[in-house]
Amino acid sequence: MAAAAWGSGLLYSLLHTASTISIAFCLSDVDQCFREIPQILKLTCSESGYLMATGIIYFRLCLIFGCFVFIVVTYVQIFRAVLRMPSEQGRHKAFSKCLPHLAVLSLFVSTAMFAYLKPPSISCPPWT
Repeated sequence: MAAAAWGSGLLYSLLHTASTISIAFCLSDVDQCFREIPQILKLTCSESGYLMATGIIYFRLCLIFGCFVFIVVTYVQIFRAVLRMPSEQGRHKAFSKCLPHLAVLSLFVSTAMFAYLKPPSISCPPWT
């Protein structure tokens, strides 16, 4: 799992790096405000920037969907194994270990959703 996470992170960062290095921008000076890669690709003078931004979005969605499916399948298998335990005390002990992990996972997912679904900042105006 760690190798898959590292590999997908490396592939994702290489995709971003290759897409921003290989294109020409219309502006010669870019202000120092933090920008996401899709917003930077909107500054390109060619159609390839739009295609790269679309490809990055699709790749991001595939990674998110793959991780979500993996997490759901893993938890279903864990819960099935716990429910098959013959001892009530053993099931209670296993669920008491799993539920805090689910709480941490839900906190992580909710903060990530808040970070990426919030409206854009007003201190950094959008490029036109």
